[in-house]
Amino acid sequence: MKLIRHLFSGFMLSLVSLIAFSSLAILVNGQKLVQFDQVLISAVQGWESPALTLIMKFFTFIGSFPSVFVISLCTILFLYFVLKHRMELILFATVMIGTPIINQVLKHFFHRTRPDLHRLIEASGYSFPSGHAMNAFAVYGIIAFLLWRHIPSHLGRTILILISSVFIFMIGTSRIYLGVHYPSDIIGGYLASGFWLSIAIWFFQRYKERRKHQM
Repeated sequence: MKLIRHLFSGFMLSLVSLIAFSSLAILVNGQKLVQFDQVLISAVQGWESPALTLIMKFFTFIGSFPSVFVISLCTILFLYFVLKHRMELILFATVMIGTPIINQVLKHFFHRTRPDLHRLIEASGYSFPSGHAMNAFAVYGIIAFLLWRHIPSHLGRTILILISSVFIFMIGTSRIYLGVHYPSDIIGGYLASGFWLSIAIWFFQRYKERRKHQM
């Protein structure tokens, strides 16, 4: 019964993420979020300072492909050699390989250009949805999911979720602060990655349950 509830929750989460992303994409295509984006960009960049810029550059760096690759490699080694989990490696690899592929497909579908208001770094390619936001949500989301059941205490699990949430939020915010993404790009990245992550976990849980009944 508990597994059924988890499967249902995972399916509903993926459905809600898909509907929310589709709705956001329609608004973005229709230029309905221009004022929303401008207001948030002004608010975030209004905090600009040399120290904060360094912090934001750090977070945008750890959300970049080289950093995500290193984090993914360390996670794979930890899962394989420490936790002795083979099946979880398939889930982790599927999520991490699929995320940038989905991001590129979506970016080339929407063709949204990046903001050109006040850039503190340079970035190329299309803007919607944010690759950094998708990568951050995917890597820290899947790590939190895989480590959750290995942490016995409520405090430990709370810290795990808190750290994951902070990194996801700060990586997304750093892209707005540095002037290379609209806020709606970040939200879109979170929603797209949320759909992909939850549907991947749903299929993984279904597969584990069927495999258990066949043994």
